[in-house]
Amino acid sequence: MQFHATLITPLISLLVASFQTTAPGALKYTAPAGWQARAASSSMRVAEFVLPGRDAAGNAELVLYYFGGTGGSVDANIQRWLGQMQQPDGRATSAVAARETKTINGLKVALLDVSGTYVAEVRPGASEKHNSPGFRMRTAVVDTPRGPYFLKLVGPAATVEIWNASFNDFLSTLTFVQ
Repeated sequence: MQFHATLITPLISLLVASFQTTAPGALKYTAPAGWQARAASSSMRVAEFVLPGRDAAGNAELVLYYFGGTGGSVDANIQRWLGQMQQPDGRATSAVAARETKTINGLKVALLDVSGTYVAEVRPGASEKHNSPGFRMRTAVVDTPRGPYFLKLVGPAATVEIWNASFNDFLSTLTFVQ
């Protein structure tokens, strides 16, 4: 029997996207419908998703990171993420970014929402950088008893806006399994 990738890929994506981490001492979550799961590209990535764009808008990407209980302070991460965006009018990115701290299912979560030109390194430590105007980044640092988890959603602003409500829904599912 021969299977076609066009049939198998959506099935795999559906199965992985509906997967919930349940191991003790882990962050549990439920990915919203429409997010396309893909294999984590490193051991520090707990999960990766593609959030499809519509029409000419490109896809966005959401990555959930865990660095074994390390990874820097909330402020250090916020500053690093702010440095990954530039403003077309030259203003400081921190002046246009929205920051918020909230408690979700007993977990303290620090959020950042910022738009601009995405200028992060293409790969950690690389000299080559993105130069992607009209992008939006939503991030979160989730404080758990096991240490922080880090979420980063980045992509064309129009695509991130399409998935903005589902990003908030995703955040509302975050729980920590003791």
